Amino acid sequence: MFLGFDGVEIGLIIVFLCLFAGILSGFPVAFALGGAGVIAFGILAALDSSGLLVHEFVDRGSDGYRALLAQGIPEIEISKFNYPDLPRATEPLFAGGWEVAMDRNIAFIVNRMNERVFAGQSIETLLAVLMFVMMGITLERSKIANELLTTMARVFGPLPGGLAVSVVVVGAFLAASTGIVGATVVTMGLLSLPTMLRNKYSPELATGVIAASGTLGQIIPPSIVIVLLGTLAGDLYAAGQEIRASAAGCSDALTYLGEAAVLSVGTLFQAALLPGILLATLYGLYAFGYALVNPDKAPPVSLEPVGGEVVTRSDALRWFVLAPVALIGGMLLAGQAGIVGSQDLTVDSFTDAGQTASLRTRVSEQCQASMIELHGQAAWDAAIAQQAEIDAAGGVAQSHRRSAEELAAARVAKIDGAAPIGTGVAILFTLAALLLAMARGVSPTADPRPLMIGAAGIALGLLVDALFIPVTMTAGPAFLWLAIPFAITLYGCAAAAGSMSHNDLVRVVFPPLVLIVAVLGSILGGITNPTPAAALGAGGALLLAAYRKLHDEKRSGVVILAASFAIIVMILVGINFDLRINRSDIGTADMIAYYAARGLYFFAMFGILYACWVLLRASVLGPVVRETAKVTSMVFTILIGSQILNLVLISFGGEHYIQSFLRSFEQEWTAFLIVMVVLFILGFVLDFLEIIYIVVPIVGPVIYGGTYDPSWVTIMITVNLQTSFLTPPFGFALFYLRGVAPASVTTAMIYRGVIPFVLIQVVGLAILWAFPGIVTIVPDLLPNN
Repeated sequence: MFLGFDGVEIGLIIVFLCLFAGILSGFPVAFALGGAGVIAFGILAALDSSGLLVHEFVDRGSDGYRALLAQGIPEIEISKFNYPDLPRATEPLFAGGWEVAMDRNIAFIVNRMNERVFAGQSIETLLAVLMFVMMGITLERSKIANELLTTMARVFGPLPGGLAVSVVVVGAFLAASTGIVGATVVTMGLLSLPTMLRNKYSPELATGVIAASGTLGQIIPPSIVIVLLGTLAGDLYAAGQEIRASAAGCSDALTYLGEAAVLSVGTLFQAALLPGILLATLYGLYAFGYALVNPDKAPPVSLEPVGGEVVTRSDALRWFVLAPVALIGGMLLAGQAGIVGSQDLTVDSFTDAGQTASLRTRVSEQCQASMIELHGQAAWDAAIAQQAEIDAAGGVAQSHRRSAEELAAARVAKIDGAAPIGTGVAILFTLAALLLAMARGVSPTADPRPLMIGAAGIALGLLVDALFIPVTMTAGPAFLWLAIPFAITLYGCAAAAGSMSHNDLVRVVFPPLVLIVAVLGSILGGITNPTPAAALGAGGALLLAAYRKLHDEKRSGVVILAASFAIIVMILVGINFDLRINRSDIGTADMIAYYAARGLYFFAMFGILYACWVLLRASVLGPVVRETAKVTSMVFTILIGSQILNLVLISFGGEHYIQSFLRSFEQEWTAFLIVMVVLFILGFVLDFLEIIYIVVPIVGPVIYGGTYDPSWVTIMITVNLQTSFLTPPFGFALFYLRGVAPASVTTAMIYRGVIPFVLIQVVGLAILWAFPGIVTIVPDLLPNN
């Protein structure tokens, strides 16, 4: 034993010393990680060859070890941490020699790079990082953040602490559009800090609220941190639950849990929504409460009012609260009553397989006892009864091809159960109605007749769909029936858009808000996964930035608007028509819809290329592309370097040693709390990328292999990393802000200002710990991809 330490312990110390030395050396972190792994392996190989490093482990051939196995204790839980009195055996740190370990590492590196970087399943999700980064940088470079801050300051400025509250609102808004902490902190520091200081705001409050709001990009989706962490969390959860099932004596996790151990990035986005809103709300409440207690340090500011008509409180209540609640609530009630719903008449050619029991019951006695302990005796008895009924009926009914009579009967049943108004039509008209209501609230003195005509078109469209369009009608004739109501509705919506454009708040907030809702709505609603949604966001950001640039140059943006409209129509056509032209029974309407969608696609691509030309001419696209390439290449290079470092840890048993230590605690929460504290401390000196790709894979099989909900575990890690971004003296957000703050704002002021927000983060973590339902309620309510 070298210096009284186990060889694995020496190896861990050397690896982490090399890691910190590499980071502090000034080399780019992406290369420092890989270099630290290579240097650490070289040092360990030299010490191992000299015979200085010896690993001590539990002797698996001893009587004590066999006695524990005979008692039913899982092998994975037997370690020198749990049972320090067991006989020990020793071996060199590299059991087969460092040459064998190096050969194995090189093979692992090649395989992992192929799996995770070049051709693996996670590559599609990682592509979302590139497009989310491009979306955020494009919106940031198009001066949208500047307009948002200016407008929100005019809205909230007259309130106590109003400027600070406006920074929180814009920080949450930018978090949902950029997801990049550094860019958000720097942007808001440059734009809002001078304004707050000029208006006699406390430097501590001003810097604290900017730094804290800038880190909301860590948690509010679409968060790049969640995308990257989610690509690992799914694999770690599956692996951890397989280990847990094996320890329980079951053949696999599906048998033990009664459900598949699956976790997607879309589910994590859903889980992060409420925690992100919670933290932003806590920030805003603190800023408002601070201003009430210290009015001289956060005074109200009278700025130029927001352009547009003056809206009375009654009009605002009527059109901004009651009308939306009535419209959305009415649609939901219609759905519950069966008036609005699916009109899909697709019938499978094969019957469904018979229903199996809720739990697998043909398992070993050890697995049965473990499943009863997990699910309860009542659930096990119910599964036994279900299996008995299935066996009495001759077993699970097998799927078979339906006959013509069965297909006809199934189709009739679908027709009888279909709702008179389709979900797509109802949602489309509801969105139009919300637009009309908002326009009425924004301009209450404007001529209401165009809006009333649009409302009449909505009512006519719903009536036509319910009375004159049977569910068996094909898309072509149905489109013709609805063409006139749609045209009337569009007339009212066009008038509403024109009326709303005179209000500065709507003009500034509405376009990026629509983009964010489109991106997040498609993910949170389970319509698509993050990668296509990110592509939609990147394309929409280019169109939005180009339209803003043309508007600033007093030039027409009709091509951009037409391209945006083409994308919307193309999506609607794709939803309502079957565009698969390789079918044998393709109809005339579907063929016309296919060529129409193809034409719309080419026009939309032309619009995006035109937007790129506008931005290139304005010297915006070049910096966007360079910054996107820089950030994305950094992410992938860090991924590669971190894999090298991880494989060094695995090669001498460091990963297994850490996991055995964490599993030695009887209480699951103890191990999780230790991991959270370690992540918090490492967040002082490591970026979130290094923590995600180095630390999380090591501890993941333990913290994801217990009873905690995997989405809750992931969000707790994310909020923890966000907290470490703020904590003095090494919080990254503090360095970003220090770089753009004026000389009059000292580092000590920044540290003092951020401490209350660190405490708020800790309170937020405590709330999520005490009430995990805040994280899990949205994924439970919304569909998952």
